[in-house]
Amino acid sequence: MVVGDELVAGRGDARAMGWTGRVLARTDSPIPLTAMVLPVPGENSKQLSERWESEVMARYSPEADNRLVIGTGSHDLDHGISLIRARLNLANVLDQATRQHMKSFIVGPPPRADVPAKALSELSNAYRDVAERRGVPYVDTYHPLASHDQWQTDMAQPGAYTPQQAGYGLLAWLVLHNGWHHWLGINA
Repeated sequence: MVVGDELVAGRGDARAMGWTGRVLARTDSPIPLTAMVLPVPGENSKQLSERWESEVMARYSPEADNRLVIGTGSHDLDHGISLIRARLNLANVLDQATRQHMKSFIVGPPPRADVPAKALSELSNAYRDVAERRGVPYVDTYHPLASHDQWQTDMAQPGAYTPQQAGYGLLAWLVLHNGWHHWLGINA
């Protein structure tokens, strides 16, 4: 199951795949994968921590290898949520997922032009720290894309929160090359 904001849904992608669709299309698994993408546009970490469990557990199957992918967006910065609170919100999700015997994988927030770069970098680092402390894979999308020309082109629209087709391809590449296959226990 994939939870997060509009980035996990691929909003703005002309191919309607987003990064999740691209990642799944490039994942050759001997066991069929069923991805359930559960986005809420504009969602911050507090809202995610309050809703994820009821939505995910409604789709949980005791016979399946249930896993949780969390797309951590950057709406916390829009809602004045402190780094301490953002860390706690993510920690609560990860701890509860562990209690439900679900392996987690986190995709961090990508760059945006409409928020201070330092604040977004700190948010990404805070999420990474929470993930590392719990042994959960974390894909940093902010730092590799902060000065990437194609990302900047995709995000050139004033107030853009989601990229276009090329930007989602970059996000997918980062996920695929930062522990995805290892986390699934399959060969790349």
